[in-house]
Amino acid sequence: MLTGQADLQTAIKAVNEGRVFRFLTKPCPPEDLDKSVAEGIRFFKLTEAERELIGLKKWRQSLEDMIVAFIRVIEMRDPYTAGHQQKVTRLASAMALEMGLTQTEQEGIRMAATVHDIGKIYVPAEFLNRPGRLTEVEFAVIKAHPQVGYDILKNIDFEYPIAQIVLQHHERLDGSGYPQGLAGDDILDESRIIMVADVVDAMISHRPYRPGLGLDAALEEIERNQGRYYDPDVVAACIHLLRDKKMVMEP
Repeated sequence: MLTGQADLQTAIKAVNEGRVFRFLTKPCPPEDLDKSVAEGIRFFKLTEAERELIGLKKWRQSLEDMIVAFIRVIEMRDPYTAGHQQKVTRLASAMALEMGLTQTEQEGIRMAATVHDIGKIYVPAEFLNRPGRLTEVEFAVIKAHPQVGYDILKNIDFEYPIAQIVLQHHERLDGSGYPQGLAGDDILDESRIIMVADVVDAMISHRPYRPGLGLDAALEEIERNQGRYYDPDVVAACIHLLRDKKMVMEP
């Protein structure tokens, strides 16, 4: 505000009404006016950026809440895997931290792990809950869930490659995984972490066709197949957390 009436009441009123960035009095040197205008523009841009950031955070939280609700619907259809995605998320996040990944990478893994089985909404509940052996056709339907998850997530504007991570979480280093048969460096690091967390929790947990196999069996599986199916660095981090640091994985 530039004024020739530099009285206290005018200044107080202008500031209280929130319409003033800086109060200047006449005569005002041109360089002071230019500087104040430039700082005012900068302040306005920062304020607008802060508002946009707050709006983005609220949008992201709403999106995440909606996805979590969607996941709960899936788990209601399959009581044997209730809590599976939460446990995988917890383990995968701990592994990412243990491996020294960046904060951004850790957040991407946390989000992807939370939704990694979202494609199971496509799988009939009777397939998920069957105590006996699945037919080849039924197993093929279950194996389609990473692709379905990718199709659900691919058009959502995440900050991280969530859809790709979900698509690849059943791939294996030797190319024997699904749905694309990717191998080696073609598999995202985030997917390598989630695949190990997924295998460990699946083996520990009770299933319709078998009781839980226990932590020792799960760690033996990933240790025996490191370098073949699983990334050795990921396996080392997982074993260190569960065996050495005694991190608890509930059955």
